[in-house]
Parts: sequence; C-alpha cells; structure tokens
Amino acid sequence: MAKILIIDDERAIRSTLREILEYEDYQVEDVDNGVDGLEMIQNNDYDLVLCDIKMNRMDGMEVLQEGLVIKPDLPFIMISGHGTVETAVEASKKGAFDFISKPPDLNRLLITVRNALDRGSLVVEAKTLKRKVSKVRPILGESQAIGKIKETIERVGPTDARVLVTGANGSGKELVARWLHEKSNRANAPIIEVNCAAIPSELIESELFGHEKGSFTSAIKQRIGKFESANGGTLFLDEIGDMSLSAQAKVLRALQENKITRVGGEKEIDVDVRVIAATNKDLLKEIDAGNFRMDLYHRLSVILIHVPPLIERKEDIGLLTQSFLEEICGEYGMPPKRISEAAIDALKALPWTGNIRELRNMVERLIIMSDKIITDNDVRAFANPSGPATTATPAATTSTQTDYNQFKNFQEYKDYAEREYIKFKLEKNNWNVSKTADDIDIQRSHLYSKIEKYGLKRGEQ
Repeated sequence: MAKILIIDDERAIRSTLREILEYEDYQVEDVDNGVDGLEMIQNNDYDLVLCDIKMNRMDGMEVLQEGLVIKPDLPFIMISGHGTVETAVEASKKGAFDFISKPPDLNRLLITVRNALDRGSLVVEAKTLKRKVSKVRPILGESQAIGKIKETIERVGPTDARVLVTGANGSGKELVARWLHEKSNRANAPIIEVNCAAIPSELIESELFGHEKGSFTSAIKQRIGKFESANGGTLFLDEIGDMSLSAQAKVLRALQENKITRVGGEKEIDVDVRVIAATNKDLLKEIDAGNFRMDLYHRLSVILIHVPPLIERKEDIGLLTQSFLEEICGEYGMPPKRISEAAIDALKALPWTGNIRELRNMVERLIIMSDKIITDNDVRAFANPSGPATTATPAATTSTQTDYNQFKNFQEYKDYAEREYIKFKLEKNNWNVSKTADDIDIQRSHLYSKIEKYGLKRGEQ
C-alpha cells in the first residue's frame, strides 16, 4: 500500500484529496503547512507528496526544494488554484513530477498519482539492481579510522583526483578503490584491475598498454591493454610497488599526457582514465632503494588513504563478523548462526596477521564446525587451522590429529571439515536426517545434497 502525504493549508482540499485517495486504497496523511510537512518527510517513508504551492508559513516551491534534499527520489505533485504554464514549468525545473490545478479533475489526479508512484518504484528498483550488479561490499566498521576513510571517499570519490591506497595484505585496499569508483562520475563505466605483482615484468607493459600483432614472438594478434579497456572509467593498479622501472616510466608518461602507445606500435592513442593505485609497501623506502620513481609517486599520491591493519581497529571485528556470518550462511543455504559476545571477545584477542581476509576465513570455518551458537570455546578450538583436529562439542573431541599438509588449498580443507562434521552429526542422531537437519539448522533437502556430495554412508568408518 503506497503512503502519500498531502501538504495544503485548505482543509476542504485536504479532505477531498484524502477521501479520493483512501477510496483507492492508498494510505494517506496530511498537514496544513510546509514546515510540518518537511518534518513529516524527514521522519517517515512516503512514496509520494501532494503539495500546494501558495501557503502561508512556507511556499510550496520551498517545500519542494527542501524535500528533495531530504529524500532525493521522492516524487512531488504540485497543486495550485492559480495555475499557469510558467508555474508548471518552474515546478518541473525544481524537480516536481507533475503539476495539477485546483480543483483537481478526478481522473487526471488518479492517473498522475499512479504514474508518479510507478516512476518512484522504478527509481528504487534501478538503484537496487545497480547495487546488486556492482556487487560492491559495504565498508564496515565503527572505528575512527574507518570513519575517516569513508569521509575521504565521499569527498574525493566524485573528483578525478588520483588516489594511492596503502595498507597490509588483506586489509581492504581493493574495497576502498571500488568505492572510490562507485562514488565517482565514472561509476557507469568499467573499473579495470591490474595486479602488478601477479604479472611477469616482461609482460606488464603489454598488459597495461596492449600490443600490435607481431611485436614479439607470442603476439599472434593485436591486443587492447588495460588503459584502453578502462577508457572513460577507472584503472586500479594494485600492488604498484612491484611494477618494473621500465613500466613505471611508461605509466608516468600516460598519466602526464593522457596518451598511450601499444607495444610494437607507433600510433598514440588518447585515453581518459582515472588511476587509483594500491600497495602494501612503503614507497618512500622503495624510492630510497632505487626501486620506485619519485616522480610517479607524486603523480599517484594526490590523495593518500591508509587502511590500518585489523589489529589496530579491533572494535570493527564484531560488525565484520556478523556480516560474514549472514553472507556465508546465505551462500551455504543455512539460516544465519548466532555468535556469543564471549566469542567476539575471543576473536578480538587474536593477532589477525592476515587481516580481514583471515577473519572471513575464520568465520567460514566456525560456521562449518560449530553448532547453532558459536562460542568462545569454538573460537579457541579453531583459531589455529594447523592445530589438532577438533569439532564443536566435547562429545566430538578426538585425540587423533589431521595431517593438514594433505590439503592443497582452503577449499579442500573446508570440504573435508564439512564432511566430517555432517558425518558426526548424522551418527549422533542415529542417521535420522530430519533430526540432523534441525540440529545443524539447515534444510533437509540441503542435507540430502551434502550426503550425496560427500558419498556418506551409514556405518562407514
């Protein structure tokens, strides 16, 4: 049911509009002046506002302007007994959806209201879809450091200023870069990422600037580089401290002239790219050691953002953990698990050398290995994945140890741990699948899928 606010100083008009709209099953509230109307807009979620233009305490045009500052996507329909073309045009310029004259024609009023509500719904859906498509995680945290980073992103994002993001591995530098892009005027264009540490030095220039066919042995066809791919958008140069000096010189030229030349080519190509760089190294020390160009450093570091390690902002661990619990349980098709305050305190006591990336892996491990409520005992049991194999309850404790060298990656360990946990719970419940599904808080069909996936059989050792 759509919620509509009427702002008009004429009681008869408010009463008439309210009666018409409530008959159409809209939820309606009304006030007799613009000052109270703005307060209602501030404190409530309306889908539409009908606002008179000529009022005593505050002019309707002022209400329109102030209201759109408070709720930019809120549709306004302006109404007036002294309607002119000039008034309608002015209302439209100030952001009104439409303009109708008093006394309102019933059919025109209802059609205009429906169209405005449809427009408002489409705006909300478009923003929601954009958020889903972009898949940019929120920057979570209540620490002073995170607050400062968010404030800097809001201020710097809409500009084309180059930004250098520093911080340890796993601290969230990429997320900062993506939000800088998201807040920029380039948000509808691509953000292209290059991990400079992952590309061999002999290939980095081809990766960045592209190459012409035949420019080197394996160049069997022309290739477009990352600078061209990011044209009109953002180029994120991650781990730029690992870039070769030769490539640094060409990146510097590209930043100075907004032009690039493909490897093996002669034609200069214009590029319009905002560059955001990140590194886990101290670039000033790298400059002293002769590994990084000072002129490039100054080109990149118009704005500096440092992301502190997790150990320096432990107050953010609770919020991050809750978010990871919901996210990972959703990926597994499980209801979100609860975590005790004592468990959060236990997490805060850990060193977190791997930062946020390590915390997410830890939460995933706890979800798999713990019961419905994650306790501080669970945290202590699973804080060190290279320690003895343990399960979440004393009854499941075993004196044997698992050889963790057998696992090639964390996914293999995760599958192993999940299989052992489900097997233990099935045996504990005498292979009653419904009871086990309820015990570990997942859907029965999901548990059947896990049993089939891991080839679990009753009575196996």
